[in-house]
Amino acid sequence: MAIQINVGDIIEGKVVQIKPFGAFIQLDERIRGLVHISQVSNSYVKEITDVINVGDKVSVKVLTVEDNGNKISLSIKQAQPQEKRGAENQKKFEQEPSFSQDNEKTNSHLENLLKEFTRQSNERHADINKRLKR
Repeated sequence: MAIQINVGDIIEGKVVQIKPFGAFIQLDERIRGLVHISQVSNSYVKEITDVINVGDKVSVKVLTVEDNGNKISLSIKQAQPQEKRGAENQKKFEQEPSFSQDNEKTNSHLENLLKEFTRQSNERHADINKRLKR
């Protein structure tokens, strides 16, 4: 028996195929939908297999139903409760690297390179000005 699919529904499904652009989710024995890679997670996803794999059971929210139900757009990230979405973003923010001594060394090195470039540039300009005055 086929299930009724409506925009806004949250449904359980199984990942049956993965492509670089997204994942196909089997919603029942005859109905499949597509989760675009941008709808897999709240954070950036470079490789979809870093987040989901074939065989995974997932909750998805129905975004659109077109072509008499033959084209269904789904979202994993929108199927998550609002609190969980916020917590995921907060966790990502907390994991960002803090300003460290390595960064300070890199910045110091870049400042030294910039000072040297500026010194050489000023010398070239002075040399050009001397030649033009002759």
